[in-house]
Amino acid sequence: MQKQPALVLPGAVQMRIKSSQNSSGERLSQTKSMVLPEPDTLQKPTVLKGEYLNKAKIAEGGKKLRKNWTSTWVVLCSNQLLFYKESKQEAVANLKPGGKADGVDLCGAIIEWTTEKSSRKNVVQITTLTGQEFLLQADHFPTICKWHDALKKAVDSLSSGPGGKSCGRVALNRSNSTECLPRPTCEATKPKPKETKSEHRRSIMFKLNYSASDSADKNGVKNRLKKFISRRPSMKTLQEKGLIKDRVFGCHMLTLCEREGTTVPRFVKLCVDEVEKRGLEADGIYRVSGNLAVIQKLRFLVDQEEELDLGDSQWEDIHVITGALKMFFRELPEPLFPFRFFDLFVEAIKIKEPTQKVQAMKKLIHQLPKPNHNTMKLLFHHLRRLLTKSKENLMSTQGISIVFGPTLMWPEFESGNMEVNMVYQNQIVESILIECVEIFGPGGM
Repeated sequence: MQKQPALVLPGAVQMRIKSSQNSSGERLSQTKSMVLPEPDTLQKPTVLKGEYLNKAKIAEGGKKLRKNWTSTWVVLCSNQLLFYKESKQEAVANLKPGGKADGVDLCGAIIEWTTEKSSRKNVVQITTLTGQEFLLQADHFPTICKWHDALKKAVDSLSSGPGGKSCGRVALNRSNSTECLPRPTCEATKPKPKETKSEHRRSIMFKLNYSASDSADKNGVKNRLKKFISRRPSMKTLQEKGLIKDRVFGCHMLTLCEREGTTVPRFVKLCVDEVEKRGLEADGIYRVSGNLAVIQKLRFLVDQEEELDLGDSQWEDIHVITGALKMFFRELPEPLFPFRFFDLFVEAIKIKEPTQKVQAMKKLIHQLPKPNHNTMKLLFHHLRRLLTKSKENLMSTQGISIVFGPTLMWPEFESGNMEVNMVYQNQIVESILIECVEIFGPGGM
C-alpha cells in the first residue's frame, strides 16, 4: 500500500515514497526529491569583493535625477549590489561604526554599457525593475569590465536559477536543495492566435507588390528633385525680384559699400549725424547701453532697407542709436581693422619712439581698403568732436578706447593671451584717436 506524500512548507517540497514491494517484486525504501527545473540551472551565487568605483544615480522611480558622481565602495552579494561610503577596513581605521549600505536589488535588472548618459569613458548602466537607474564607472577598463560581467552573471542567475518573489517566481526548493520553478506568466500561457491562410497570403502579396514598386517610386522622386533643382532660380534672380534682400548687419564692408555705391556705409553716416545732432553731451555716450529690444528692432528695419528716420520718437533714446552702431561694427565678418593688419598694428604700437610710432600707424592706415579707411576717418573725427564735450558727457580718450578697442579690431584666430590682445587693441585705438589729425588730416567726411 502506498502512503500519501507529505508536503513540507515553506520553500521545499518533499515526497517520501515508501513501498513494500512493486509489481516486479522490487522493494523501495528510500526518499526521493522531486527536481523541478533542469539540473544544470543550478548556479553558485555571484559574489564580488568590494572595490572603489565612481557611482551616479540618475533616476528614481522613473523620475530623472541630477547626475552627481561620487567615489563609492561597491560590493556584489548574490542578488544585491551594495554601496558603502568607505570600505570596512577604512571604517575600522577611522574608528567609525560600520555604515549602512544602500542596496540595489538586481532581480530583473538590465545591465548594459552606455556612452549616451555620460561623457566619461567605461560607463555601465544599471536599470532596476523599480525604475532606479545607476551609472558605474572606472578609469581602468579591465576593472569595470570585470564588474559588468559579474553583474550580468548575477542577473542571469537570478532570472534562471534561485530567485525570489520579486523576479516573478514561486520558490519551490526542496530541503538540501536550491532549485526553483518559474511561475508561468499570462503571456506564456496565453495561446497565440494562428494567422489564417488568407491573411498570410495577403501579407505576402503586399510585400511582393511593394518591393516591385519601391524602386520605381524612388526613381520618380529622384527625377522630380532633379527637375526642381534645375528650375530653382538663382540667388541673383531672387534678389532682383526683391524676394531676398541683402543684409546690412553682418555684411562684409567691401560688399556693402559696393552695393550702396559709397565708401562709407549709409547706416554709419546716419548714426554719426544723429549723435552729433543731439547726443554729444549725453552722459556716458557710447559707454551706456541702450534697450536691446529696441536696438534689435532698429537692426531689423535697417536689414529690410526700409526708410529710416533716426529722428523719430521711437529712437528717442540716443543710446539705442549708439548701441546699434557698435553692434554693426561687432557683427562685421571681418573687422574694420582687417585680420591681416592685426599683427602689424600690434608691432607698430610696441614702438617706443612716439614719432616713429605715429608714422608707422599712419602708413598702415593708408594701406587699408578705401571703405575701411574712409569709414575709420569718419568715425575717429566724430569721436574727436565727442571728446570736446568731455565735461558734459564724462567720456575720456581712455574710456572711448576701452569701448571701441575690441569693437573695431580682433585677431582672426584667438592664439595667445586674450587679455594682452585687449590691452593692445585699446592702446591702438587710443593712439589713433590722439593723433587723428596727423593721421587722417583735418576735418571729417
